[in-house]
Amino acid sequence: MTIGKRTKAIRQGIDREKSYPIGEAVKLVKERAKAKFDETIEIAMNLGVDPTHADQMVRGVVTLPNGSGRTLRVGVFARGAKADEAKAAGADVVGAEDLVEKVNKGEIDFDRCIATPDMMPLVGRLGKVLGPRGIMPNPKVGTVTMDVTNAVKGAKGGSVEFRVEKAGIVQAGVGKASFSEDKLVENIKAFADAVQKAKPAGAKGHYISRVAISSTMGPGVKVEIPSLFGAGAAH
Repeated sequence: MTIGKRTKAIRQGIDREKSYPIGEAVKLVKERAKAKFDETIEIAMNLGVDPTHADQMVRGVVTLPNGSGRTLRVGVFARGAKADEAKAAGADVVGAEDLVEKVNKGEIDFDRCIATPDMMPLVGRLGKVLGPRGIMPNPKVGTVTMDVTNAVKGAKGGSVEFRVEKAGIVQAGVGKASFSEDKLVENIKAFADAVQKAKPAGAKGHYISRVAISSTMGPGVKVEIPSLFGAGAAH
């Protein structure tokens, strides 16, 4: 396979076998984010779990200290006072039966979805539509809640949901290339910490086996795992 000039240039100076301390890894990734748009900085964590076993499922939500850099559209299923609260908190789409009907027709004008518990009998019917998109409200990640204000503000302000994929990998966007190195390091550490805390009971042996970061168009850079957690953290 021939490697293009651009790819060769951005890979220069990165030892693909080496793991770098988080600060150095972020610097290498930022320097190589040369696209004409503000690239997303992504993290991929290989975990020692088999998500086909219920007791090895890893999922959760983390609010990144410096936001994700994305502006998300938030939909809320709620009625009455809770619907008003959602609108006041900045939700983009709010409704009850009317919104269920819209979503059923495939009109989904939001990237994140929140519901009050009383709406779940209705929203539950939308599993086939919202589930494959990964936006079905779920109490485990705080998207089925009476605290609509905080849920909307969290979704708007940079809370990131994560869920382990079949191959045992967790991936997420943790900021933008335009963020300062310090802000990216803070976000990445917060994300890694949340994944660490979500370690399931059934996980055996090494939990976090490999971590790499990259920009949308850039090469992956391996990260020294201890540098994410400070000295002596279990992983």
